[in-house]
Amino acid sequence: MRISIVNGFFLPVPPVSGGSTEKSWYQLAREFASQGHTVTLFSRRWPGFPDCETENGIDHCRLPGHDHQRKLGLNLLLDLVWSWRVFFALPTADIVIVNAVALPIWLGWLKPRAGKVVIMTGRMPKGQYRRYRAIARVLAASSYVRDKVVAENPALSRVAQVHGYPINWELLSQSGKTAVPFQATADQNELCFGFIGRIHEEKGLQLLTAALKLVAQSPDLPPWRLLLCGPCDIARGGSGAAFRAQLLQEIALVLPAERFQLLEPRFDDRALAGVYQRINVFCYPSLAEQGETFGVAVAEAMAAGAVPVVSRLACFTDFVHDKENGLTFDHAASDAAQQLAAVLMRLIRDPALRERLALAARESVRRYDYSQYAATLLADFKQLTDRPNSSSSTL
Repeated sequence: MRISIVNGFFLPVPPVSGGSTEKSWYQLAREFASQGHTVTLFSRRWPGFPDCETENGIDHCRLPGHDHQRKLGLNLLLDLVWSWRVFFALPTADIVIVNAVALPIWLGWLKPRAGKVVIMTGRMPKGQYRRYRAIARVLAASSYVRDKVVAENPALSRVAQVHGYPINWELLSQSGKTAVPFQATADQNELCFGFIGRIHEEKGLQLLTAALKLVAQSPDLPPWRLLLCGPCDIARGGSGAAFRAQLLQEIALVLPAERFQLLEPRFDDRALAGVYQRINVFCYPSLAEQGETFGVAVAEAMAAGAVPVVSRLACFTDFVHDKENGLTFDHAASDAAQQLAAVLMRLIRDPALRERLALAARESVRRYDYSQYAATLLADFKQLTDRPNSSSSTL
């Protein structure tokens, strides 16, 4: 098959500056190419990368892009500009996978030779799906997102499927064998609470700090520490320097410096796996009711052997099951910090519970490994191309 993959306007591929979408589709592109498929990958032009090259069997096309902006309206305008640039550059293909907002509105109608249009729901629907026509497949990141897509455009119910997000389960699950060990500055016997992701206020990091303040007041607990890792700057999805400074100030009131680390983001898979494998309990107390679509970092942490503790957002329910392979708490409750603290203290005090949940967590996300995920997609794409007219929403 000939497969084109369109990324967004603000990050490069290979993903040297982060981005779960860019990382996921770069790895999937490599899987597709390794199986003999012709793959063209579109991404933002970036210093040090040629505008056009063939690498690992992938034909890269890099076009002028823009930094991510704080205002949604401006990002949508930049996405529109990006979508037209990509539209004119797209080659003839069988499948075109789109990670942009505007492009699917007209692509299937105006350029059918670009291939069957497949959309990945990397972000929560915000009305754009009402405008989508001539769509062959919607790859919904979770059941919750699929429901939102269908609510916006009921015709898409015929083509929307839940796929989750791919992860490098094979690398993450092999502790100490293929990952780059993370050289922590603290006692390795300390239990490590961790968060990896964008340092953004919607991720609930201030709620986590409030919960850890309560945990720190309990005098009978084994030693523990906190590890955060991710980008703070707005261009890469963080809340900026002011929020980072405020968060660090709040954490300093709870923990001494030797029991806390804030690491710069790791973009190399092996280095990132080493950080994940240092974490015992992965805390993801997101408050983003309308922002979270799946939780890639949560699934990656589970693969690395961490127990997930997540807020009670619907997007997590496909793969995090309370008391089976992780623990949840009600982030919207008036006593959310107390609930989260109670969950964390339970895990500190009960190593047998941690071990049982961690083993279950690791196995439950095996299905998202790149090789399995790619095989599922390729089988579906083959069906779409074998049946040219019966699988598209064309209202």
